[in-house]
Order: sequence, then structure tokens, then C-alpha cells
Amino acid sequence: MNWATSVTLGDRIISEAHPTYFIADIAANHDGDLGRARDLIWRAREAGADCAKFQHFLADKIVSKFGFDSLNSPMAHQAGWKTSVDQVYDQYHTRRDWTAALVETCRAADIDYMTTPYDLEALVEQTPFVQAVKVGSGDITWHAFLAACADQGRAILLSTGASDLDEVRAAVEVVLARNPDLILLQCNTNYSGAEENFAHVNLRVLQTFARLWPGMPLGLSDHTPGHEAVLGAIAFGARVIEKHFTDDNGRIGPDHAFALDPAAWRAMVDASRRLQAALGDGAKIVEANETDTVIVQRRAVRLRRPALAGHVLTAEDLECLRPCPPDAVDPRHVDAMVGRRLAVDKVQGDALRWTDLAPSS
Repeated sequence: MNWATSVTLGDRIISEAHPTYFIADIAANHDGDLGRARDLIWRAREAGADCAKFQHFLADKIVSKFGFDSLNSPMAHQAGWKTSVDQVYDQYHTRRDWTAALVETCRAADIDYMTTPYDLEALVEQTPFVQAVKVGSGDITWHAFLAACADQGRAILLSTGASDLDEVRAAVEVVLARNPDLILLQCNTNYSGAEENFAHVNLRVLQTFARLWPGMPLGLSDHTPGHEAVLGAIAFGARVIEKHFTDDNGRIGPDHAFALDPAAWRAMVDASRRLQAALGDGAKIVEANETDTVIVQRRAVRLRRPALAGHVLTAEDLECLRPCPPDAVDPRHVDAMVGRRLAVDKVQGDALRWTDLAPSS
């Protein structure tokens, strides 16, 4: 089965050799207000995001009211919601008549538009406006939907939270049978924002993915506080980062508490850019900014005392001291200097050069 080792999103190439692509998941943080949604797009762009992402769902197409009412008690992050699950989904969904305004705002802000569709109608409706379709972790076992997403001819970003490797393999096979442009995201779908979640992010899964699908673009959809998980993921090869975005963590709503505000988002992007620059290409060389250091920190073979041409060097004549000019003999060769005859006069402290020596007999 074949997969792309680079995926193009607009004017950006997603691969390990290219800069990390940052997705600000505005999701429900517009709070049902188009004006807020548009403002968050601009704020995300200013904070360094490459993409503003929304989520398109309808309450009766994503949850069963009967099913959630039948649970003995609310579960996971939904336990803190003040109203029923179906009411929250209905209140905070991205209105479908906003699409033109959201797309136009993204265009004006010079940021990509993306969404996670949660039903077939949303998928078909949104596909013309996106470079890629994001599939949420909760739909990793809905193979019919995965197939429909892959058939749209857009790149697929697949989150893999709350799944095991067999489930990921099966989902990847469904997508790749139809579409080679897959970006696979490690994810932990605990939305509490608790410090304890770091023990469950399991960034080394990215290494597992890289072994199973060499060269496939990888990423992290993250819900932990701070930047540690993101930086670790980039070090392991992730080149797509998705984090929730808000303007105020104190607002009421399902996604605000664990999102990053603009200042935190900017700090994450800046730290990530520095980290990726620091990763380099793995070739061990004298770096361009170290050329002076080679001279001032390395030692050269130097004379302890003046010596005239014709003098035969002894170990007592020599010492190894900084700096080491580019043409000087370095300490690796100090023993080879003993017994050699000088071809020129040398002053005390001068570095030896190979051209200072008479030819060996």
C-alpha cells in the first residue's frame, strides 16, 4: 500500500524536511457567535497559526440524546457541563450558513481554513473550501465515513486518540486504499487539562508510526497544558501541530479551559520554530557559526623558546596552547614534530606550520 511522503496544503508542503504547520482549532470557542469566530481567526493568525480550524456537527447527527441520557452519570470532561450533552452540541456548533464569511475572513487574514466534519452532509458541503479534511479521533472506527472523506480528493488528517494500533492500522488501510495523502496524528483525548495527562500523551507512538509507515507525514493533536508535548512531538518528527485556541480561558464553553490563548499560542509557535531550527539535519560538521571558535578554542603546537633554521625539534621545545590558526599544526601531530628540522627561524610562542619544516630525509 502506497502513501505520500509529502502532502501539499495550499502553498505549504508537509513533510519532515519542512517547517511545522500549526492548526488553531477554534472548534466551539466561537460560542455560537459569528463575530467571535471571525475575530478568533485574526487572533490565531497574529499568534502564528497557519490554519484556523472549525468543527461542523449537528447535535442530532453526532450524539444520541437517548444514549447519553441512559448513561448512569456524565463521563470524562462532559461531567462538568452545565446542560445536557445534546444541548451543548446544539448551542456550540458552527453554523453552516457562516461558511462564506469564515472562508473570506481566512483569506483576508492569509490563513488556511479547515474544519472537522462530523456528518456526510457537512463533509460534502465543506470539501470545496478546504485543502484537507480533518477526521476526529472519535470517528476512527467509522470506516464508511473514513472512506467518504478519502474519496473527496483532499488530504486527510487523521487523529488517533483513544485507539489501539490495530484500530489505527485498519483506519489507515481504509484511507490509503483511496487516497495516498494522509497525515497521521498522535492524540490523547483527555480534555481535562490536568498535569497527569503528560503520562498518557505517549509521544513515542510517533516513532512507531514512522517505523510502520516510513516517510508518512506525522503530527500531534494535543490537549495538554503548556508546550512540552508539542516540542517533544516535533523532536520526534511531527510536522503538524493542532491545539485548541481561545481568546480567554475563563469563558464558559466546552473547549475554552484547555485551549491556549494568543500569548501562549505565540510562545508555543516561537519555541517550536527555534526547536526545529536546532534539530538540524544530523550531519556532524563544523557549523558556519563555529569557524572562529575552531581558531580560538583549539590548541596549536607552539615553541617554548626561540629556534633557528636547522634546529632539530625536541619534546622540550614544544607545547600545545590556544589559539590554532587554520594553517597551524594541531596537537594530534605533536609527536611527529619531534626530530624534525626547522626550515625557518621561529620566535618563542609561534605556532608551527608544516611549511616551517625541512623535508624529511
